[in-house]
Order: sequence, then structure tokens, then C-alpha cells
Amino acid sequence: MLRRQLLAKVPQWFGFSLFGLNAADAQQPPDHKSLKIMMKSAWGSDDPTRASFVFAHGLALAEAGHEVRIFLTGEATYLMRKATATAVFPVGWPPLSETLAKVVAKGIPIFS
Repeated sequence: MLRRQLLAKVPQWFGFSLFGLNAADAQQPPDHKSLKIMMKSAWGSDDPTRASFVFAHGLALAEAGHEVRIFLTGEATYLMRKATATAVFPVGWPPLSETLAKVVAKGIPIFS
């Protein structure tokens, strides 16, 4: 921390701050732009990992501040049944029932 503060003052010592070369300005994060994202899936319970992707990724994008909508087609529409959602356990991800509950709590619209 002390090193970073010291290095941030070096351009001022040599007069570089007059030319707009301020080290503190170089580390400012870029402005966050919110996107509108429509996610589509046709994967059903026969491939539980791929079926869960649309919900897990949609949730992550919504938590990052983007506006997300999920559109389910074909076999994926069966995932909206409570009995099917509780039976889907993707590899390396939380159960679909948990992810789906978080998606609903976040207010992400799901169309099927």
C-alpha cells in the first residue's frame, strides 16, 4: 500500500501531472454499462448440466447488473415443473431447484 502511494506521487515530483500523465487516473475502472440479455435454452433434464447453464449464467449476469430474460424452448420447458426441477442435479453446479429459486427471487422473467 505504501509503495502504491509512493509511486502515485512520482509523476507529480517530475512535473508529469501537468501533461495529464497522472498515475492515479490510469487505474480508474471503466464505466459500467448495463446490457439487456435474452438467454435461450432447449436443453432438458436428459442433460442436467447443460440444462442448468441458462439459469446459472442468467443469475450471474443479473447479479452483475444486467437485465436478463430467460426463454425456454422444447425439452427445457419441462424444467419449470417442480418435480422435474428438484430431480435435476448438474455436475459441478448447485441443484437446479436452488438456482431456480434464486432466479425467481432475483425477479428474472422466464418465458416458455
